Order: sequence, then structure tokens, then C-alpha cells
Amino acid sequence: MSSDGKAVKGRGASEQVENRFLKRNYGVLHWEGIDEPVDEQGRATRYLVEHPRTIMNKVDSPDLSFPWSMNAYQGCEHGCSYCYARPTHEYWGYSAGLDFERVIIVKRNAPELLEKALRHPKWAGEPIMMSGATDPYQPVEREEQLTRRCLEVFAKFKHPVSLITKNALVLRDMDLLSELASEGLAAVAISLTTLDEDLRRVMEPRTSTGANRVKVIEALSKAGVPVHVMVAPIIPGLNDREVPALLKAAAEAGARSASYTVLRTNGAVEHVFRTWLQQHFPDRAAKVIAQTSELHGGRMNDSVSGRRMKGEGPYAESIRRLFTVFRKRYFGDRTFPLLDRTKFIRPPEGQLDLFK
Repeated sequence: MSSDGKAVKGRGASEQVENRFLKRNYGVLHWEGIDEPVDEQGRATRYLVEHPRTIMNKVDSPDLSFPWSMNAYQGCEHGCSYCYARPTHEYWGYSAGLDFERVIIVKRNAPELLEKALRHPKWAGEPIMMSGATDPYQPVEREEQLTRRCLEVFAKFKHPVSLITKNALVLRDMDLLSELASEGLAAVAISLTTLDEDLRRVMEPRTSTGANRVKVIEALSKAGVPVHVMVAPIIPGLNDREVPALLKAAAEAGARSASYTVLRTNGAVEHVFRTWLQQHFPDRAAKVIAQTSELHGGRMNDSVSGRRMKGEGPYAESIRRLFTVFRKRYFGDRTFPLLDRTKFIRPPEGQLDLFK
């Protein structure tokens, strides 16, 4: 899909990317002429309400530590150019480019579907991750409150839950998270990618600042909520030099553990990221692409289990050593608690929810 070639303010993508499942696509044909985007509308975000029949996803990947995930939203307004979840938008008939950030699917019946799943007689109370694909605290959550309502369901059932976010909005739900955590039922992962605000502003345009994420780690930790920090992704030539500073800031704020992944750009993500890179960091683009490819056998995409998250080769090993040394220095012997699945109950239907 062609476009005017310019970066879009406040967005990670700058154009629509062809959907591999569609025969026809739309876009800008000639930005100075009479042709206009079919659905421009000031580039505002659209919210589409859907009512799926299920909300739970079984996670079979050996690279991931959680058995189940759920996503109350599809697409993410945070607009991270590197986001691995972009291709999931193609299954809904949308582009992994601008559509992923501007067309947000709201699964308004998510809390009801969650409760239905937890009431199933065969459900054994395995931990569930919110959300795993798109951020549960992206801007639309402020109005929809689907994440909060799901946390109320978890509290009612005394069910273990973890979530990962880049947004300080998570502090709104401190009451629920601290109550769950007091019984070993909740943990939060904060994605901490950079403390360089100039980089964050263009790489993750609608997320909370790095400084605010550190404050979130501190506030949650003081409230008794165990926090894990994800330094992800580590991008060669952009944020790799920040690894020591990120680990130091996270540890001083009270995080209990930390891990990392390296950049990989599968499917349409590669086009989105390469375009973004040329627009914002043309002087470093060749180096970033070359070093990222070195991590993944000569290509920027990688789907091989055991390698896709950490990479391989000399450069991957140098990242691993750097991260290991500074994690040990700043985190010492801290441990991260396992969620307790023994307290899971099925309360009588109609029971008053104390958190409402």
C-alpha cells in the first residue's frame, strides 16, 4: 500500500500494510492529488464493539510461562512500531499497519465470558494472563473498564491472574490488585523499554513515559503487588545500551524480577518497523537491521522456539551476559512468587461482588 511516505504524528505505523488474507485493500494512491483515503476521518481512533463466544486462549508455546491468556481488546492504540501482535489484526480483516492502532475491537462481553469459563466444572483454576497480545490498559480502558471488571471476576472466584502493561492506568485498580496479591493471586509485569523520552515518544507514542512506569513499579511494590519487569524488546542500536540503567531503575523501585526478549519482526511487522526506522532514525537504520538479523540467522523474523525470544550467535550471547551481570548486581537473590491456585472457588451465582 502506498502512502505519502511521512510519519504520522502519534502513531507507530505510517501506512496501511497489505493484509495477507484479503484480495483487495485500500490506501492513499496519490497524496497530492484527488485521491483520498477511504476512511481518513482525521486519523481518529475508531472503536468497534464485538461479542465473541469465548475469551480464553490456550498458550502452547514453550517460550511462554503462562498456560492461558485473554484479551478484552484487539488492536492497541499504544502504537508500538515493533509490536509482535500486529499480524493478529489481519484475522479480523484489518491491516497490521495503521488499522492496528486506529481500529480497536472492544470485546464488551469479556467479563461475562470470563465468569462463564471459570464456572465450567472442568476448569481447574490455572493462572490466566491479561492480556498477552494487546495492552489491557490502553487508552480505551479508561472508559470501557473491561480490565477492571475482569479483575472483579478474578477476585470473586479467588482466581490467580497476572497482567502486563505499559500504562500507568494500572494504578487505578490498585485496590483490586493489592487485595488479590494479599492472597497470592495477582502479579503485574511492567514493560520497561527505555528511559529516553525522545525515543519513547516515537517508538511507543501513546504509552506512559519510562519515568512514570518506574513510578508504577514503586507504587505497586509498596502496595504488596509483586512486579516483574520486561525489558522487551531489546533493539540493537536503539535501546540496548540502556539495559543496565533500566535494570537499576526497576530494582530500586522494588521490582522482584526481570527478563528480556530481543527484537524480532514477523510478518507485516517487519515492513512497519523498517519504515518507522527509516523515518525516525535513518542514520542508524542499516546498523539496527543488520544486528537484528544477526540475532536470527540472517533475517529479522524468527519463529523458532527457543531462539526467537533471545536470538543466537555472538551478539545474542553478549546481550545475555550483559543482562545476566546487571540483573545479578541490582536484583541479587530476589525471587518472584508463584501464584496460588489452591484458593479457587466457584461462588453461588448471584453472589454480591464486594468490589463493586
